[in-house]
Amino acid sequence: MTKSHQQHKILALAAAAFGLLGAASAVQAQQQQTATAEGPWLVRARVVHLDSANKDSTGLNLAINNKAIPEVDISYFFTPNWAAELILTYPQKHDLKAGGNKIGSLKHLPPTLSLQYHFAPSATFRPYVGAGINYTRFSSVNFDPAVQAALAPSIKKNSYGLSLQAGADIEIAKNLYLNVDIKKVKIDTDVSSKGSKVGSFKVDPVLFGIGLGMRF
Repeated sequence: MTKSHQQHKILALAAAAFGLLGAASAVQAQQQQTATAEGPWLVRARVVHLDSANKDSTGLNLAINNKAIPEVDISYFFTPNWAAELILTYPQKHDLKAGGNKIGSLKHLPPTLSLQYHFAPSATFRPYVGAGINYTRFSSVNFDPAVQAALAPSIKKNSYGLSLQAGADIEIAKNLYLNVDIKKVKIDTDVSSKGSKVGSFKVDPVLFGIGLGMRF
């Protein structure tokens, strides 16, 4: 191969490399432009099934009922891939049981703040994972009069715990998405009788959600 042919080959390879770089840059710019055009906010409304672990160390076999609850979450995208999500609902009422028998009721309010990574921010199918922290406030704790008279029970009102999340947004129209989501959240409380701690009760629910989201 002559020196001239070698130079032509080098120039051709360089041109091809620059072409590939240019194409990659164009794709990246298009993805960023698409994400930007959608806007940084995503608001979802979900129906969520709460499935409690009901782990109890008091010996009373405490449990709360599983139920479907409404949920709203607000996400803000810092970049096409990274977002923060705040999950909100109103205080949810549950029956409190011991050994299968209802002994009272309570409400809990469980807002959760998560940091998410979205794997395919410009695709039709957009899976993500997230991790965050949950704060739960127990309120309106009421025990049956006989239980109250015999045990004088009480529970700690505040719970802090980690949450893990996986889900996907599926584009069904411009800026409109079907969402499926699953979370595992750590929620627990100390249980006391006549002022002395007798154990802990772990709700630690798995939350299965489905809903719609709008990007703007």
